[in-house]
Parts: sequence; structure tokens; C-alpha cells
Amino acid sequence: MGAPALDRLACLAGRSWRVDELPGGLTNINLHVVTEDRGPRLDLVVRWSQGDPVALGIDRDAEAAHTRIAASVGVAADVVEYRPDLGLLVIEFLAGKPLVNADFADADVLRRAAASCGVLHAGPAFGTRFDMFERQAAYLRTVRRRGYRIPAGYDDHADAWSDVRRVLAMAARPLVPCNNDLLAANFIDDGAKVWLIDYEYSGNNDAAFELGNTATECDFGLDQVEAYVEAYYGTLARADLARVRLQMLCSAYGWSLWGFIQEAASPIEFDFRSWGMERFDKAAAVFRGPDLHQLLEDVADG
Repeated sequence: MGAPALDRLACLAGRSWRVDELPGGLTNINLHVVTEDRGPRLDLVVRWSQGDPVALGIDRDAEAAHTRIAASVGVAADVVEYRPDLGLLVIEFLAGKPLVNADFADADVLRRAAASCGVLHAGPAFGTRFDMFERQAAYLRTVRRRGYRIPAGYDDHADAWSDVRRVLAMAARPLVPCNNDLLAANFIDDGAKVWLIDYEYSGNNDAAFELGNTATECDFGLDQVEAYVEAYYGTLARADLARVRLQMLCSAYGWSLWGFIQEAASPIEFDFRSWGMERFDKAAAVFRGPDLHQLLEDVADG
């Protein structure tokens, strides 16, 4: 893979620095860069993009622009430099703890995360739109055209998927700027507030998808889903809860295809097959389970 061209960044020109690789990152290699000379100290994260952005539906220009917007409302690190020609996005380093799934058992962490999502969603609109139904269809075209492996039963749920899409469209809500990829590690908790990072898939979307994506990615139980919905909306309305639970399904079913594309296309060493299967299995359990019909009714009635 070579090495990132850090010496070609304007912010590091003529400087000396030390660099360490940060853990995580399934479409980027993330580097922590700190200057060591006598100039103004810079504490940075350099995101070095990897993989196939076209197949994954990543717009790097939108990522940089949306990160700046999120920073302007105080929930993201600001962009220091963007070099698409080098595959590099440089942002400020945020001091704090990347969350893990277990951290959401703390009610204060859960509330801080919901509050930061609310700030982002109330901010200026992003320049693009994110729709998981459109993305899932695009991912499915990619895997079929390129001959990538997907589970044999993936298409068994096409009719139920259409029902979910129809009901959510009938009960559509205003779109808000969303990160759309808030797994646990994309929350940075400094003890006073939670920051939201990684805007690769950001775009205007239904706020319930943002909540549902986190709930399924972080393995929330139903009680945690209810607490998260109440923390975000201020009340625990039946329609809000059902909407978030449907969007959990949408997240799991759609993002599972991302894993199967990455299995075939990514240069990063990671078990993307298991990652995709975990999400597909979650979605299949809901499609086959006893609650789907009631969730559709609750959203339609709300």
C-alpha cells in the first residue's frame, strides 16, 4: 500500500513530527500526527483513504464539506486540510475516549450521545442526501455485476423490504443532516460531551435512521433502544420507537452488503465476511420475526 505523502501536506511543510497509527478504520488508515519542532504545536488525525470509494458509495468531497459543517455546530473535529489528490483528509485530534458498545450501558453516556446527534440534526443541511434503500439497491447491483458473494437467502426478504420502504415513505419525516455511520467508535466522549466523527456516509436523512443505525451497530437491547429514543425525542412515543426499530432493520440489511463488497475489494486485513453476516443475520431475524407487522402498523399510524 505504500505510505501516505504526509510531507506534501501544507500544514506539515517544513515541520518535523511523529506519527502513530490509530486503531479501527475499515475504509481508512487513521494516523495520529503531532509536530515536534518549535513551531505552533499541531495535534492532528490524518485519514488516509483505502479501498474502492465508487463501489462503497463514498463521496470524499462531501465528507470533507460535511465534516466542516458538523464542526461549525460543535460536534466534530474541524478540517485542517483536504487533499483528495493524495487521498488525505486532515482533521484536528479530539482528546477523549472512543466508545465501545458496553459504554452505552451508562445512562449519562447514552444521553450525551443522543444530545450530540440532536445538535448535528438541528444544524445546517448537508449538500447530499443519504437513502439506505437507494444505497442497498446500488450495493446489490455492484455485487451482482462483479460476482461478489452474498448469502444465498439475501433476496428472500425482497418483498418485506419493499413493505418497509413503502411504509417509511408514506410516513416520511423532514430530512436532517446525519452522520449515518455512528457505530460506537465514531463517538468520542471527553466526559462532558460526545463528539461525532467519520462523515464518509453523511447526508441528509431521517433522524430515526441515525438512531437505529447506532442501536443495531452497538447491539442495544430493547430497553436501551427505548432509552435512546426517549433521550433523543424527549418522550417515548410508540411511532418514534417503531420507526427507529424499522431503521435498525434497514441499517443491518443494507450495510451487510457493504461488508460483502469489502470482503472482495478492500486491501485492509479484516474479516469483512463475518462483519457482513452478523448484520444480515440480525436483519433476517427481524424479517422472519413476530414484530415486523406491528412495527409497520405503528409507523403508519404515527
